[in-house]
Amino acid sequence: MISISCENINMTFGSEEIIKKVSFALNEGDRLGIVGVNGAGKTTLFKVITGEYTPTDGSVYIAKDKTLGVLVQENAFDENGTVLGETMLAKQDLIDLEKEIEFLRRDLEKGNNELAARFTSLHERFTKEGGYEFRGRIKGTLKNMGFDESMWDVRISKLSGGQKTRLAMVRLILKEPDIMLLDEPTNHLDTYSVEWLEDFLRTYKKTVLIISHDRYFLDRTATKILEIENGKGKVYNGNYSSYTEQKKTDREIQERHYKNQQREIARIESYIEQQRRWNRERNIIAAESRQKQLDKMERVERPDALPESIRLRFNSATESGNDVIKAKGLSKSFGGLRLFDNVSFEIHKREHVFITGINGCGKSTLIKILAERLRSDSGSLEYGYNVKVGYYDQANQDLDNDNTVLDELWNSHESLTQTEIRNALALFLFKGDDISKSISMLSGGEKARLTLCKLILSRMNLLILDEPTNHLDINSREALENALLEFDGTIIAVTHDRYLLSKLANRILSFDEGNVTDFIGTYEDFCRFKKNRDLGNESEKSDKMTDAKESYLQNKREQAEIRKQERKIRLAKEEVEKIENELVLLEADIKECETDYVRSAELWEKKETLENRLLELYEMLEI
Repeated sequence: MISISCENINMTFGSEEIIKKVSFALNEGDRLGIVGVNGAGKTTLFKVITGEYTPTDGSVYIAKDKTLGVLVQENAFDENGTVLGETMLAKQDLIDLEKEIEFLRRDLEKGNNELAARFTSLHERFTKEGGYEFRGRIKGTLKNMGFDESMWDVRISKLSGGQKTRLAMVRLILKEPDIMLLDEPTNHLDTYSVEWLEDFLRTYKKTVLIISHDRYFLDRTATKILEIENGKGKVYNGNYSSYTEQKKTDREIQERHYKNQQREIARIESYIEQQRRWNRERNIIAAESRQKQLDKMERVERPDALPESIRLRFNSATESGNDVIKAKGLSKSFGGLRLFDNVSFEIHKREHVFITGINGCGKSTLIKILAERLRSDSGSLEYGYNVKVGYYDQANQDLDNDNTVLDELWNSHESLTQTEIRNALALFLFKGDDISKSISMLSGGEKARLTLCKLILSRMNLLILDEPTNHLDINSREALENALLEFDGTIIAVTHDRYLLSKLANRILSFDEGNVTDFIGTYEDFCRFKKNRDLGNESEKSDKMTDAKESYLQNKREQAEIRKQERKIRLAKEEVEKIENELVLLEADIKECETDYVRSAELWEKKETLENRLLELYEMLEI
């Protein structure tokens, strides 16, 4: 049963068409991930669905009696309310029902038996709707989203913007709408809370629409992907990884069909021109026949150009010594809260060290200490020989809001010419009037791009990064990942982006309840280590045996696939040789029967078929 559908949604602001002919339909239980570059129109689509915007054209259908819930932060809470009190409002209907049942119970105890039927009915409804569990569920959800008991009596006015967003998420989850709209739900969540949210959404029986740049999250939650690109929408079945493969295949097929059709059009046009040159009656008839064929041909469109992405490459300084950083006995407290104590480690050249842990454990604080932006309470920090540091601050505090984009970059790199500055900004999609914008007018994503632009113009052999993918769209995240992979230096980073962790990490510093675990290995290795540690030694042994078996089976599958590919390539080469020989003979036959137009047309058609097949084989062999 369809719970929500959009049909040919168009949205125009002034002369700018943001989205055009976006259509999709979702059944109950579908989870739609919505992806696209910043500014593609994803949030605009949400506002059309909620009725905040009226579409220029098209319609939104929401099934009868279906409730719509959207993640809202602004003005969502009473600033004088408490965390627990404001969250309880999500179950106000059950609280009101509970009060009414209590009043009825008191009247029944006084002998007013006329109310017995209503009491029974309400009590059954209260039980069915989870009346005896909702308080425990509220408290459990708060804990899983990072609000422990010490936070429950804190007033809303004392919360940060990120905490308010998380609390809005808690309340939305507890309301359990039939259709849930989530715009960047993993922002401000630590890894533990994100994983809990993933598990919740996977078991949620209702419909969910998710705007997200978190590819790992979309892989684990989405059952469909809506891509908005160049204003157009296209739906793919499966999760994010499935979508990327489907999109790549679809573009390759469309590109091949387009090129083949263009060759066919050129061949027909050449034939028409030749027949008209001969200018006999039957030649004119043949030319007109082919022209009609050409006019009726359904044209294949060339694939749209992909959205422009940032281009970056970090400039390495001369090599550092092998010992990059030595930290000994670092401690830090704020007020009466001790974040970490007696933390020691050494970081060596070309290591990719990622610092993980729940929100508030001190990750960003440690990063600032390592970047010498903050002093530790105790302990020592020593840089190795010839270490040149590049630092990325997630809050973009190094940007001057009074500057223009051009001035901000030029002030940091005065030795560069204006042309060099403009060229650097263009690589980060700042073009035309964009470079005259005030920093205060930039979006979060634009500020992140400008901070990265400042960073790449510096020379460094140690990159210290605090949440570098925050505010970046998927294309920009992928460009950053590739640049970091190519960087020939040392990386220390804090991130909740598990895709980035999976690609880059070869060492993990994990904060857990005041303790720091120093793990050498990939992020996947670390996840297995944590699971084994939590399950105990027996489970660890079992997992190692399972991993060994899986490795053996995976190796067998890979060898079988290699043999399959080798056989496929061998057969393709044999077919190529056969077709090339056949084409040589065809060329000779075509020359011999130039005056036999019927036979000549048949031979040309056969030649075209063989050439198309040969092209497919060449492409296969290139792969």
